[in-house]
Amino acid sequence: MNQNKLPYSIFSLGDAAITIDFGNMIDQTINHQVISRFHQLRENPFLGIIDIVPAYSSITIHYDIAKIRHLNSGTETAFETVEKLLEEKMMQSVPERTIEKRLIKIPVCYETEYAPDLLQFLSAKNMSREELVALHTQKTYNVFMIGFLPGFAYMGEVDEKIAMPRKPQPNIVAAGSVGIAGKQTGIYPLISPGGWHVIGRTPLKLFDANREEPILLKAEDSVQFYSISKVEYENY
Repeated sequence: MNQNKLPYSIFSLGDAAITIDFGNMIDQTINHQVISRFHQLRENPFLGIIDIVPAYSSITIHYDIAKIRHLNSGTETAFETVEKLLEEKMMQSVPERTIEKRLIKIPVCYETEYAPDLLQFLSAKNMSREELVALHTQKTYNVFMIGFLPGFAYMGEVDEKIAMPRKPQPNIVAAGSVGIAGKQTGIYPLISPGGWHVIGRTPLKLFDANREEPILLKAEDSVQFYSISKVEYENY
């Protein structure tokens, strides 16, 4: 499918934000379009853009109403002006970008000491720890977006056999915890409340304010997990 011809809708998100939505789904083609349009708007913004926030299948643009009013005819609302500007952008083809596709290999300890939800998860799925580890580590995951916490990467899709709905109630999750929610897998970069099922933990720091690049992963990276022992985790 030509990524420039994907269907979309545009709608208001409050008084000073607007969203371009390509459909509420996890899809790599749609996500690639989102990232491409994000770069298009960031590299060639129009007056009044404050922030551009890409997600799985949508882009939200926050704008300055006062500055937008300088662009309209006086009869349009700020939303109508921005909508028109975005429609003009969407009429333009997005050139294929040369993507520096990175493969990041992430060690994970799947021992119960670092996986508070593991036993319950295995019971619900009627599988062994070895089966879970094999299924979680055999795939290469696409990073769809960064959000929720600095450096939290939403990745997918996991094998159907280990897909699991979010917990009904969140609990405190340790930094480095690797979890599953729906068909997604992710890593908590910081200690935080969380509703994903934690099946392991990585010794890697997903976010470090002292690094030149504080966030380890970025959208469109590829990630492979590999299993390490408790001793390897503690001596990493």
